[in-house]
Amino acid sequence: MLTTELIKLNNLQLAGRLVSEEVMLGIHGSKRSGIGTEFEQYRHYEPGDDPKRIDWKLFARTQKHLVRESATESNLHIRFVLDLSGSMNYQEKAVSRLKYCKILLASLAYLGYRQSDQMSLYTLQDGNLQTLVPAGKQSFQRILYSLEKAEAHGEWKNTNPKFMEFQQKQKELIVIASDFLQAGNEWVQLIKNIANPRRDIVIFQVLGQEETAFNIKGFYRFKDLETQQEIELQAEAIKEEFKTAMADYLQKLEVALLIPNVSLIRITLNDPIARVITESLKKRKL
Repeated sequence: MLTTELIKLNNLQLAGRLVSEEVMLGIHGSKRSGIGTEFEQYRHYEPGDDPKRIDWKLFARTQKHLVRESATESNLHIRFVLDLSGSMNYQEKAVSRLKYCKILLASLAYLGYRQSDQMSLYTLQDGNLQTLVPAGKQSFQRILYSLEKAEAHGEWKNTNPKFMEFQQKQKELIVIASDFLQAGNEWVQLIKNIANPRRDIVIFQVLGQEETAFNIKGFYRFKDLETQQEIELQAEAIKEEFKTAMADYLQKLEVALLIPNVSLIRITLNDPIARVITESLKKRKL
């Protein structure tokens, strides 16, 4: 589905599920399905569960949709990180960067849930890391709820962020959704601080086409979505300087993030989310 259609649904849980199902149709089955052979217990069917896991014979007797769970659990912990600085409120053609990233992370959470991965959710705002959902039971549903309620505002100021939550050196995957636009070197410094050999870091840098192409004409009032400062300029007068500076920044960012186990995936607000995830899965085996 197109991103605009997903946003019109105005239902993050449904949007994430539709995207994850589209992704599952587009890739080969994983060897690690998250469903073991040793039966452990029953639980009630939840959104995102594979209907094949329902015990239909038991349903005929009880009229309850119960899912068979195995003792097998994933040893992978996925930490989802959402940038909530004010620039995430940027939008093009009724598609906001924040909403795009919410659907992206919700869809990845569905895939992780189907594989029985451990999952947690964090946000970055005003220079701080906030744990919205720690790993544990019901984390999947809590992640969807927390994403739905998240709002972006303020700046990302921390120039040397060292967060205790990311100091562990266990096998895990960190997925970051952000515009990754920095005033200094704060984003790159964060990645350098948390990178280690047992941790894969995937960064989805979500940009608008007009942010990079700057194909506008006329007199505009530009507003910084983080500081709220405004400036009036003639677009044509700054176009070439802006495009050169943006291209230089993006190129330097790619070089700075040539760190082992770190992947920078640059996408636009026009890119279908299912395709973005499918290509990411194939490259990184998320």
